[in-house]
Parts: sequence; C-alpha cells; structure tokens
Amino acid sequence: MNKAILQPQVQDFLFENSSLDVNQVALSKSSFPGISGQELSMQLASRKKAEKKLPDWFKTKGVYYPPLLSMEQCSSETTAEFKATLVKGESLIDLTGGFGVDCYYFARKFSTVIHCEYNAALSDIAASNAHPLQEKNIQFINGDGIEYLKASNAQFDCIYLDPARRAAGSKVFQLKDCSPDVVQHLGLLLSRSNQVMIKTAPLLDISAGLKELTNVAEVHIISVKNECKELIWILKRDFQGSPEIVAHTINDQIKHFSFRRGEEKIVAPEEEPVQGHYLYEPDVALLKSGAFQLIAERYGLYRIHPQTQLYHSVELQSQFPGRIFKIDSIKTAGELKKEKGLMGNVIVRNYPDKAAALVSKYRIQPEDHIFYLFTQSTKKGKIIIKARIIQHY
Repeated sequence: MNKAILQPQVQDFLFENSSLDVNQVALSKSSFPGISGQELSMQLASRKKAEKKLPDWFKTKGVYYPPLLSMEQCSSETTAEFKATLVKGESLIDLTGGFGVDCYYFARKFSTVIHCEYNAALSDIAASNAHPLQEKNIQFINGDGIEYLKASNAQFDCIYLDPARRAAGSKVFQLKDCSPDVVQHLGLLLSRSNQVMIKTAPLLDISAGLKELTNVAEVHIISVKNECKELIWILKRDFQGSPEIVAHTINDQIKHFSFRRGEEKIVAPEEEPVQGHYLYEPDVALLKSGAFQLIAERYGLYRIHPQTQLYHSVELQSQFPGRIFKIDSIKTAGELKKEKGLMGNVIVRNYPDKAAALVSKYRIQPEDHIFYLFTQSTKKGKIIIKARIIQHY
C-alpha cells in the first residue's frame, strides 16, 4: 500500500479524472513523486468499478482501492447492506475480511466487529479506509481467520465467512473445494458462535450444499435486477429440521418468497394461456429456489407446461417477484410468419431456437414495451405469446 496516494492533491486528481484512459495513464509518467503511473492507473480502474458497485465509497475522498480483482470479488453495497439485516447480535467476526465491504455494513448492526484478512496488503487497505468511511467499531487483524479462531477462546454472536473457490475453472462447485474449508471446520465454527453465516456464489447447487453442511437453518438467495448475486447460508448451533429457503429480489422494491424444504411436493395446475390473461416470468432468485410448483400455488397461478417456468392468471398478482405481462395474442410459428412489421423484444423459454435467430427469422425490430415469448404449452406445443410488459423486475 502506497500511502502517498492518500495525499489530498492525488485524491483530487483521482476525483477529477475518473474518465481517463487507464491504460494510457499506466504508460505515462506520473506527475506525483513516489507514485507510479501503474499505481494511478490501478486506483482509477478500481475506483471506476466502485462507481456503480460501491457508490458511497466512490464519492468518499481518502478511500484506497485494491487491485481490480479484489474489487470484482467483493460484495456490492446493495448486497452487503441487505446481508447485514439477516443476522443480529453484539459481536461478529469476519474470517475472510477482504476489502472490508461486508464488515462496513455489519458494523452498523453489531457493536463490535473483527475483520480478519490473510493478505497483508488487503488488510492494510481495509484498515486505512476505516477513517474516511468513519468506521469506529471494527478491529483489523492481519492473519488467517480460522487460525485466529483456534487460538482464541472468544465467543461471538455471529461468525461470517466468504470462502473462495480454489479451482475456479471446475464445473462442479463444492464447499469442500473452497478456502477456508467450512465443511472441515464446521465443528470449530459452531463451537464459537450460535450462528454462522456463509456466503457462496450462486453457482453452488442448494441441494448439494445442504448435503455438505449441517445445522442449516436458512438459505437466502439474493438477486439484484434479475441477476443472482449470492447465496447466504445461516447455520445455527442447535438447529434441527428443514431449512427455510428465502428468495429476495432487490429492485425498486424488495420482494421475498420463502418456503421450507418439503413444501414443494404439491402439483400446480396447468392451463393454456389465454388472450387478456396476465403472464408471469419469475425472477432468477425464484428459479434458483426450485419452487416451481409452489410459486403457482402461492400466487394463484396456472403453469403453461411442466418444463416452462412461465405462469398466467386471470387477475393481476402485483406482488409477484418477477416480470408481469398482459397477453395480447397467442400464435403458432406459421401464423407469426405471415405477419409483417413485427416490433418487440424476444424471450425464449423452453423453445428450440435462440433469441437472435428468431429476431432474424421473423425480422422483429426492437420496441421497449412489447415482447414475443417463444415457448411451449402442454396442449398446443410450440406457441408465441405476444404481450405488453406492465411490471419490470
């Protein structure tokens, strides 16, 4: 960490030149003594990443940024702030502190927070940012979080960790292949806290995770603007039973859908979609939950097809977590082929062709409010639903 970057004149330069070409800056000679062009370039690139991901940090002078890889791996403000609402207590330890975004929001909910980070440079950066971000109740420790826990007899109200995948290219994602290995250290973690919160990438299969872990009380699926961002596993020392699965969709509104494993055994009714009905496309968080039958039952919807995750209803269900359309017409491929001047967006669900190929085949021009949903129904097979969107994600 080069503390010269925190000088006021350097911070002014970074704030006033956000749009500079970072590659050009890296190749140019720096006008600041003791700071290279590469260092300025790295700060500009990481700060640019923070503009949308960490807007509060972006507008705060004196924040020192890590390399771009750490910026890509850290939580966003949106998910970190939401995550902090899922647990309660007085004391929390983050065993994989990283850049410190999660700790920053945990510190708003807990009286004392410990940030453990094995990487010395990243630990120094997180500690340095405590002052400009006005973090006063976080203790920063450079070291292995698991080893710190082993050496300490302290009890915490919550232990948090975000294990990193060792083999990023592997198609199969298992917790035991991550570092730290939470499966191996589960006994230690639950002996030091009544609740353990584990963050994983959404790539992890929920059923597979439940086979690896014990004491799972809750699994939270967090999506932001229909992009699945994180899976949060909350383990409780004395918990036994079926975990609660909760899908959280964060858009202009935050919506929630929760159920317990085993509730999904119902069979939802299937009906052909009808002109004038409302059509529902679930948010990715709902799809990740796997509650395809339960979605229909909870909102009073009909399924179109067993493998088509689209639903419809006569009455509008405005609390549905996902996009909602009003059906204008339903056609076969042959009927659509006869039409000219088609305008709209194309969505493909359980249909053999790709969206780009269908746009080209039917010469569909873009239009923001009209959608052509190429899909299949149980009775009619391949159909195209023309619909007008009335609720975005």
